[in-house]
Amino acid sequence: MFKLDHRLLIVLILILVLKLSFNSERSFDSSTVYDYSYVDTLSSQIVLDSIKVKTPVIIEDYFQYLDSIVQKYDSLTPYTLTEHLIVRANPWIIDTLQNTDYYRMKSRDSFVYNQKKMIVLSKGVKLIIPDSLTAQQLYNDFSKTIIDINIPEFKLRMYQDTILLYEFPVRVGKHQKKYLEMSGRIEDLRTKTGEGHIVDHIRNPKYANPVTNKEYTVTRRDDDKVTKLPQIPFIETEINGLRYGQLIHPTTNPVSLGKASSNGCIGTKEADAWVIYYYAPVGTKIKIRYNLNVVNKDGDSTVLKDIYRKKD
Repeated sequence: MFKLDHRLLIVLILILVLKLSFNSERSFDSSTVYDYSYVDTLSSQIVLDSIKVKTPVIIEDYFQYLDSIVQKYDSLTPYTLTEHLIVRANPWIIDTLQNTDYYRMKSRDSFVYNQKKMIVLSKGVKLIIPDSLTAQQLYNDFSKTIIDINIPEFKLRMYQDTILLYEFPVRVGKHQKKYLEMSGRIEDLRTKTGEGHIVDHIRNPKYANPVTNKEYTVTRRDDDKVTKLPQIPFIETEINGLRYGQLIHPTTNPVSLGKASSNGCIGTKEADAWVIYYYAPVGTKIKIRYNLNVVNKDGDSTVLKDIYRKKD
């Protein structure tokens, strides 16, 4: 009888120790993601069942669906689960979102009036919840990611340390001053330079003309067709400790890329905006510079046009 009780006591102690250990492993949160460095050898062996999408998910409901997954499974993971982790662990989702780009669909002879109604997660597809080792690697990748924008080059580059991940064409702010009803004052529309980080994501942005501050819900495309506006996140930046309202966001008129044609924001293609969003969570470092002397892929030096030169 003594031996049976003794064994039972040992089992109960082991269960208590494991429970305390599991709770302690969840001690980090989104505010410390860039210090994420532990390796959990026990929980890294835990493999959660993949999630099977029961009904088709359209873009209009996409973020709400991902939020529901995060809320449900966050209590089962030994790390803070986020939308960005889920999507980066399922990179095909980014590919699918990129292909909802109006102009990509047009190249396939498909006119899309309302992109929000497009299916992004089909019935029956499976979503993988990353184990702790994968999550650790992704958090480490996030911490080393840098967005670099060179204004006169009209280029946005994404680096992981010194490795170039992506290079996208962009549009930048005009070289002029104008009164904007949105701010209630005359603004210098040139894109501001400096260093900072991503401070917010606007997942369901409202489109408004900053000059008149009038909201609009449709847009005229480069092919002169009118469509509903897409639901693609805007990325808010903070530069030199200030929030100038310089957003990184898609333009529905990619003909304006490679030009100084915005009110200060950095415009991208719709497909590129999805990549930037999922590679740049809140906290990602950003550098906006104005370098006229650049070196191309072949190692040749080039002097760019000074688009912000002093006007006579």
